Amino acid sequence: MSIGQLVMEMRSCGVLGAGRLAKAVDLVTEMFMDPNYTVFLTLAGPMIPGGLRRIVKDLIDDEYIDVMIASGANIVHDVIETFGYNHIKGTLLADDVKLMKKKLGRVGDIYVRQEAFDKLEREIHKFLEEMSKEKIERLSVRRFLYNLGTRLKDPNSILVSAAKRNVPILCPGLFDSMIGFHVWTFSQLKKFSIDPLADLHELSEVVFKAKKVGAIILGGGLPKHHVLGACTLKGGVDVAVQITLDRPEGGSLSGAPLEEAISWGKVKAKGKHATVIGDATMIFPVIIAAALEKIHKK
Repeated sequence: MSIGQLVMEMRSCGVLGAGRLAKAVDLVTEMFMDPNYTVFLTLAGPMIPGGLRRIVKDLIDDEYIDVMIASGANIVHDVIETFGYNHIKGTLLADDVKLMKKKLGRVGDIYVRQEAFDKLEREIHKFLEEMSKEKIERLSVRRFLYNLGTRLKDPNSILVSAAKRNVPILCPGLFDSMIGFHVWTFSQLKKFSIDPLADLHELSEVVFKAKKVGAIILGGGLPKHHVLGACTLKGGVDVAVQITLDRPEGGSLSGAPLEEAISWGKVKAKGKHATVIGDATMIFPVIIAAALEKIHKK
């Protein structure tokens, strides 16, 4: 039984998580097959260190994703892998004091060598030094990440693929990341700044020009709100799929089902949407594999 056939059985069942996952596959297939959709992919949480780097890169290369909105951490983890620092399989039952002494940082059961972040600081400062030589003193975040992607060499990098195909990567939380801190320290020494308002201008232009807007939301948080908030300018998203582990009782955006977004005009009242509860590092690859299987059979 292929993944697509398994999802067909879930669709026949049609209820609970199985029904939601099957609906998500149908919606993603619709977004990918209809050229009128501008498709956003948002990444919050440890999606890159959690194993989704290659699948996101492939979706960009195969022109299924038009815009990506990511947390600063996911950008950082993509970049440190371009320097050859792999993420290490660890345990949730770690002794964090011992890890600190070994200079290992922990994300759940994922370990990262601290030396990777030392290398990141050196390379970001080197990159910014090159920019200053080119008399570039102010950039949008999107243009900053594009320029960085053109200088990185790893063919498996999301930033590299996005730069080659001119797919915008927006990162509203860049300053809440190690790259953001490195940009700030550099700006204390030389004249350089980033203009986040320029990204909002570009985002609004993309939304206004889109015939239909589709969103695939992994996690939630700031990336989720960035795309949904921008789409209020056009009456809301047409189609949306969200994968989250968070619960709605606390009122968090990450735990909010997409139905809640209708009340704010972020999702159209007659829009199609599916919220799948679970770990995106497991569910997202299943959805994409099943959707692509459907597409390739047509």
